[in-house]
Amino acid sequence: MTTPADQPLTVLIAADTYPPHVNGAAQFGYRLAKGMTGRGHNVHVLACRADNGKAFSEFRSEATVHRLRSHGVFTHEYFRICFPWEIKKDISLLFDRIKPDVVHIQSHYMIGEHVLYEAVKRGIRVVATNHFMPENLNPFLPFPQWFKDIVGRISWKDMGKVMSQADVVTTPTPLAAKAMHQHAFLPKVLPLSNGIDASAYELQPGEVVERHAYPTVVFAGRLAEEKHVDVLIDAVAKTPAGLNIHLEIVGGGEVRAALETQVERLGLQNRVRFLGIASDEDLREAYIKADLFCMPGTAELQSLVTLEAMSASTPVLLADAMALPHLVRDGENGYLFRPNDSDDLAEKMTRIVRLPAAEHAAMGAASRRMVEPHSIEGTLQTFEDLYRGANYDDMVV
Repeated sequence: MTTPADQPLTVLIAADTYPPHVNGAAQFGYRLAKGMTGRGHNVHVLACRADNGKAFSEFRSEATVHRLRSHGVFTHEYFRICFPWEIKKDISLLFDRIKPDVVHIQSHYMIGEHVLYEAVKRGIRVVATNHFMPENLNPFLPFPQWFKDIVGRISWKDMGKVMSQADVVTTPTPLAAKAMHQHAFLPKVLPLSNGIDASAYELQPGEVVERHAYPTVVFAGRLAEEKHVDVLIDAVAKTPAGLNIHLEIVGGGEVRAALETQVERLGLQNRVRFLGIASDEDLREAYIKADLFCMPGTAELQSLVTLEAMSASTPVLLADAMALPHLVRDGENGYLFRPNDSDDLAEKMTRIVRLPAAEHAAMGAASRRMVEPHSIEGTLQTFEDLYRGANYDDMVV
């Protein structure tokens, strides 16, 4: 069923992770809600509570956010889970109250799964977006690898079972779409970038941001095992001492203490700074002041932080893994390096730092040009078209 293009929609976004959680999927959910509200739609977000307690609703600038009862897990500092028997009634009552025109789930787990089932039962259009790979779970499963492999296969199967019931399935990159087709047996998956407002990270007319007095590498993201920030720290230690390369680490997470111990062991206390969870303004400034951005993670579906850094005209060094190769033209806007290889990373880091100023600026400009296809406005328009009934074959992205 299609709806007139000028008729506001009531949109229900089901997000298993949402701010104050800090990760790419949570940030996308927030930007999606904010963008759709800005387009005049009545937006509701269903997410778990960040603490213990009963379900409640709160009115926020980006949407009305409904928080479900949840429980912490011992393997993660903030991840929460919802038990089906505690949330199914609340989900049904929310549907009765807000009467959504369309539902947009952000994963096949917990909240997303049961919101989809409720929508299908009521004949409501469902768009499903996947931000997840089973490998993302590995650091939080205290089991041997053979058992994690079994969990991964079950997760793929469950993804196929749930998302096959949606009217449209999307994911941020062609590589992720291919993986979902191969492992979850989903016949049609639309690659659709999470989108970014690239202009938000540019220097504004008349704005001056003083660069560091020393070459600086920036990492931004959750400090988790699969991000391999330890490899980045080792690489900094292996660069020529005379270059005096510094590293700024933006973000928090479960491996921060281990990374701080590593920095002390390598004697890098004066060259590595942990900035913690930064505001949008501070993160933007970090990108602009950096000489290069590095993402050593090996389980990235798209990496919004890399797109943000590229928007600030920053060269990039990215692990040759998952979707990251799509964001690098080797030697043009940066380099790929062999995953978990600190020697290769150190060599390419040194190569970029030693570039003449004009060549370094050209590399940053190439990063900025490559971000253009990831416009947030284009992403929001495509999702709105899908909400209104457009089919896969109608999409040109």
